[in-house]
Amino acid sequence: MSYTNPILELEKQKILLKQEYDAEREAFRQQSEARGIGRAVKRGDAWWPLTTGRCYYNSLNQYCIELHRRKDDDTDHNFEHSKPVCFFSLKGEETRKAEKESESNEEERIKKTLAGTGAKPKYLSFTATVSYVEDDRMVVALNNESHAAELQNIEGLGIQLSFDETSYRTMTEALDRVIRSKGNRLAYLRDLFYTDLPPQLFTFGDISLPWLNSAQQHAVNEVLRAKDVAIVHGPPGTGKTTTLVEAIVECLHKESQVLVCAQSNMAVDWISEKLVDRGVPVLRIGNPTRVNDKMLSFTYERLFEAHGDYPELWTLRKAIRDLKKNRKRGDRNFHQKIDRLTSRATEIEMTINQQLFGEARVIACTLVGSANRILEGQKFGTLFIDEAAQALEAACWIPIRRASRIVFAGDHCQLPPTVKSYEALKGGLGITLMERIVRQKPEVVTLLTTQYRMNDEIMRFSSEWFYQGKVVSAPEVRNRSVLDYDIPMLWIDTSDMACREEFVGESYGRINKVEAKLTLAALQLYFDKIGKERVLEERIDVGIISPYRAQVQYLRQLIKQNEYFKPYRKLLSVNTVDGFQGQERDIILISLVRANDEGQIGFLRDLRRMNVAITRAKMKLIILGDAKTMTRHPFYKKLYEYIDAL
Repeated sequence: MSYTNPILELEKQKILLKQEYDAEREAFRQQSEARGIGRAVKRGDAWWPLTTGRCYYNSLNQYCIELHRRKDDDTDHNFEHSKPVCFFSLKGEETRKAEKESESNEEERIKKTLAGTGAKPKYLSFTATVSYVEDDRMVVALNNESHAAELQNIEGLGIQLSFDETSYRTMTEALDRVIRSKGNRLAYLRDLFYTDLPPQLFTFGDISLPWLNSAQQHAVNEVLRAKDVAIVHGPPGTGKTTTLVEAIVECLHKESQVLVCAQSNMAVDWISEKLVDRGVPVLRIGNPTRVNDKMLSFTYERLFEAHGDYPELWTLRKAIRDLKKNRKRGDRNFHQKIDRLTSRATEIEMTINQQLFGEARVIACTLVGSANRILEGQKFGTLFIDEAAQALEAACWIPIRRASRIVFAGDHCQLPPTVKSYEALKGGLGITLMERIVRQKPEVVTLLTTQYRMNDEIMRFSSEWFYQGKVVSAPEVRNRSVLDYDIPMLWIDTSDMACREEFVGESYGRINKVEAKLTLAALQLYFDKIGKERVLEERIDVGIISPYRAQVQYLRQLIKQNEYFKPYRKLLSVNTVDGFQGQERDIILISLVRANDEGQIGFLRDLRRMNVAITRAKMKLIILGDAKTMTRHPFYKKLYEYIDAL
């Protein structure tokens, strides 16, 4: 048996995590202090200007304030439940400067915004936490009631994502716990994942699930047989979520409750919704990203509030606050009153929690969210980690301590975790726990091999390059297309069209304005071929993808200005590769941006991102890119030749 010292490897993880922490903290400092607030707003990391709404105590006894941004601000934002935020004011001359910028002509405004306004915000001394957020309304939990009054009196109020100390602290604590573990289940799993120690299996025959294909059935059976670990490897369109939901449902025939986690709130929402559709009682810890009654109905906060004992708890909490606020000098019974009320409130809270957890079959939360105090003391037979190939190893160890066996699901040939420190990336921080186990224990991996999304010719390139040709198309999608006798993939070579990339700042990277205009011209030409009535009647949807944020922002502005696309706007979405993860569209256009004499393609060398981009299309994929620049890399050369031969 080969042996890697798990303790040394995990200590190395801690060092790499500290490097990433330092890099991200420094990036945040630069963004806050040096680059102006305009760029943060355009990146979706800040809202400005804000108006304040009502203040109240929520069901978790946190003092909250409502905040609203302008209704006409449709910039995608990065605020999520539990993320830390800070407040700033931008007023007087700075406000007038920013307003003047927004009144200038559109193209100039975009250029200036990408470069940063130069306006220097004044930051407030306290931070807060996002409790709930939708498109243009946010609720934040404050540490102190007095902070709300301060916010309501500020001219030019804004809010910005703060540096997330909590997540790093939680991940570091998780690594420390794993390192210290001796003679328990956590220590066993640690040693198993880092060595050639063979994973244990239960021995029983396959169960039949005829509504799944053979690879999906095999994956579910492998999950059920695993005593320690199983991996469901799901390439694009192969029904990973369907398989995972089925595995969870079958698991619940043998276990009373399981824990389901993912890196992002969006991934947790997605699988939670699918489980609810199957009639599984889910308790969602944290708030969903897509705010609707169906999603909110199974959140912890909403269920806690709806409990029959909650009104009494609310009354007790209010009485405690009032007593503290109106304490009279010399009141000898003050502490007795507080203790009596607090004791009763704690008793009710425990009763409600016991009931909510007792009724739920699935507890769902993010990886970091699994450290929530309301999960303290909870243990689970099985932990399912979805999108595990996008999660840092340290984050996965947070919930692993609560479980006896682990099921990973994801695809390490698609998006990797986000790592900002080059040194940490070089040191191996980007290698996920799922990827480590795939290499170490291939016998626990089941590859899903039938895809249900794409025309076969779109899928075949990805299958051959990334999955050794093992992924095949289901008969019902093999020949799907928008137009009869259509070529499903097209590369429009922009090398002779005066397309040049421009650098627009560290955080935004690059922009290629001529290529952006050509991208929309190509879409317009294709829509004309299909016909306006058919596009609208059949709701043929389109995704426009670019690896660079600047190009995405520029494309969005061009679409807004172009009258031709006005009837189609609800069918069009423009985003980065990361923004399209897990999604699909009938038609996909990709603007590659890079065009230079040196053949430099930057982070487009990370082919996993391009695998995501090209596999979002169901029927038509159009790539716009400078072939002279791109085809110096073997992957893009092969892709260009593949498309050219169709």
